[in-house]
Amino acid sequence: MAGKIENEASSSSSSSSSRRSENRGESVIVDVGKRRSSCGYCKSVGRTSLSHGLWAHSITVDDYQDLLDQGWRRSGCFLYKPEMDKTCCPSYTIRLKAGDFLPSKEQLRVSKRMQRFLDGTFEGKKPVLLTDESNTFNSAAKQNDSKNSEEKSKEEQSILFFCEQIDDVVHAWGASGEFATGFRFRRASVKKIDHAKKKLIEGFEDLLYSSNISFQIAAALKRSNISEISPESISEKLTDLLNKKGDLSGFTARACKGHINFHSASKQNFSHEGSETSNTSSQAPRSGGAKRICMVKKNACPQKKRRKLEIRLRRSSFDPEEYALYRRYQIKVHNDSEDHVMESSYRRFLVETPIVFVPPTGDDTVPPCGFGSFHQQYIIDGQLVAVGVVDILPRCLSSKYLFWDPDLAFLSLGKYSALQEIGWVKENQVYCPSLQFYYLGYYIHSCSKMKYKASYFPSELLCPLRYQWVPFHTARPLLDKRPYVILSDFANLQNEEPSSQQNPECNLELQHHNPGEEMIAVSDEDEDMMEPDFEGSEEDDSDSETNDVLSLDELKDGNVGNILVGLKNNRYRYKDLLRVFGSTENNYLESRLHRYQKVVGSGLSERMVYSLG
Repeated sequence: MAGKIENEASSSSSSSSSRRSENRGESVIVDVGKRRSSCGYCKSVGRTSLSHGLWAHSITVDDYQDLLDQGWRRSGCFLYKPEMDKTCCPSYTIRLKAGDFLPSKEQLRVSKRMQRFLDGTFEGKKPVLLTDESNTFNSAAKQNDSKNSEEKSKEEQSILFFCEQIDDVVHAWGASGEFATGFRFRRASVKKIDHAKKKLIEGFEDLLYSSNISFQIAAALKRSNISEISPESISEKLTDLLNKKGDLSGFTARACKGHINFHSASKQNFSHEGSETSNTSSQAPRSGGAKRICMVKKNACPQKKRRKLEIRLRRSSFDPEEYALYRRYQIKVHNDSEDHVMESSYRRFLVETPIVFVPPTGDDTVPPCGFGSFHQQYIIDGQLVAVGVVDILPRCLSSKYLFWDPDLAFLSLGKYSALQEIGWVKENQVYCPSLQFYYLGYYIHSCSKMKYKASYFPSELLCPLRYQWVPFHTARPLLDKRPYVILSDFANLQNEEPSSQQNPECNLELQHHNPGEEMIAVSDEDEDMMEPDFEGSEEDDSDSETNDVLSLDELKDGNVGNILVGLKNNRYRYKDLLRVFGSTENNYLESRLHRYQKVVGSGLSERMVYSLG
C-alpha cells in the first residue's frame, strides 16, 4: 500500500516539485498552534497577545513572501501571525513602494547630519572617538581643559555684561514715555559668534557677540497693539543709546538687519577687558593681524579628518563583533541586564533563519546578492557601528531588526538605515524588476514607538481579513477610533458611489471589533526595534491543542485533501493518507489541517509541506 500511496502522491505534488526544480528548495512547516503571551508593546498587566505559530525547518523565499502578504512575520525560525481581533495591540503589516518614496524634512536632515559627520564638520553632543588620531587629539584636549575653562568663563562674563548694558538702555527707552505705562520688555539675550560664521561674512572678522532682542520687542509691541515698529528701527535706536552711553569696554555696538552686533576695537581682542591692549594691537599691520588670527584658529580647531563609511551586505551568520555590539545596544538602550542578553538567544532571534538562500542567476529574476536572510553592516573607519537584519525576497526587502552603537545615538542610525534600505531597493530594481517594496514590519497605531513607521510616505497597511493593501492616509482616521479595523471595507466604501454610502461610519460600526478597553500607548523609547523577541514569551496552557481543534461542523467548509503532508521523509497529499489512519486519527488530523489551511490559505497549504514527523 505504501508503494501505491507514493505513486499517487508523486503525480499530485507537481507544484512542489516544480519549485524544487527552480533551485529554491521546499518549505517544511510544523504547526505549533496558538500562542498566548504578555504583550510586548503595551506591557500592561492582564494585556495579552494571541498569535498563530509555525515552526519552519525550511521555507522558500516565494512562500515566505506570500506569508508576509498575509500578515505573518518571523523571529528566527518561528513564524507568527497575530490574531488581530483578539489581541490587545493589533499589528498591521506596513510597506512602502520604494519608487514612490518622498523623504520628509526630518529624514533629509538625518542624511545631511550623517554627511556632516563623515566630513568632520559635526561631532554630535559628545566627541565621538573612532580612530587613533581622534584619541590623540582628545588626550591633548584634556591637557588644555583648564585653559578652555578660563576662556569660557571670560566669554560668559562678556555675555552677561552685554545683556546688562542692553537691558539698561531698553528700560531707559521705555521710561521715556514713548510706550504705555506698565509695558514690560523681555530681558536681553546675547550669543557669541563662532569663527565659522564670521568667516562667511566678509568684513565682519571683528564681530564677536550679537543679540536679537529687537525682534522680540517688535513682536511684543505688535501683540499688545501698542505700536508697530520694525526690528531694524529698534536695533538702530538701541545701538545709538548704547554707543552714547559709552561704557562698552572697548567694543562698538552696530545695528545690522535688526540685530545688535558688538564689534571689538581690534580683530585680535577676544574680550571686553584691556582697552590699552586693544589700542596697541589695532596699530599692528593688517597682514600680521591676519596671520595671528589664523594661528589661533589652527590651534583651537585642528582640521578634521574625513571619515569613511562602508555598508556591507552579508548572509546571516554569527559574527562575534556583531554580537558584542548587540549586547551593548540591548544593555544601554533597552536597559536589559547582562545576564539576560545571551549568545544563545541572539543566535535564535537574529542569526538562525529557515529561509532557503537563492544564489544570483545572472538574469533579471534575482538581484546580485541573491535572495535570503542578510546582515547589513555599517562600518565607519573600520569600526562596526550598526547592523540591520533584513530578508531579501522576490518582491521586497523586509526589515526585521536594527541594533547600533549607543555612543552614536545622535546620528539617528535607525532612520538613516531605513533610508539606505529604501535606496537599496530602488537601486536593485535594475537587476530584479519584481523587487519593488520595502516592508517595515508591524505598525501598531496605539503604540507611539511604532507610529514612526507611517512617516515613510506613502505607506500602505494590510487589511487583516482580505489581505488588500490600503493607503495609510485612508486607514488612519478609522484607526484613531478603534484599534482593530477591517481596512478593505473602509477602502471599498470610499470607492463606491456617493448614493450608496449615506452614512459610511454607521455601516463600518458593524465591521469593527472593539475589545472594550482603551489602548495604552508606550512612551517613545526607540524607533529602531522592528520586531519583538519571542524568547521571553510563554505559551498559555489554556490554549491547548484540544482547544485549537475545530468542531466537526466546521469541517464542512474547505477541502483539505490536497494539503501536502510530510511523513517519514516522504510527501503525500492528505487525501492519499485517509486509508492509512483510523477514523479517530483522521478526524483529529483533519481538524488541525482545516485550522492550518485557514491561517495560511489554501494555495500555501498545498505548496508547503505540513510535517507530521
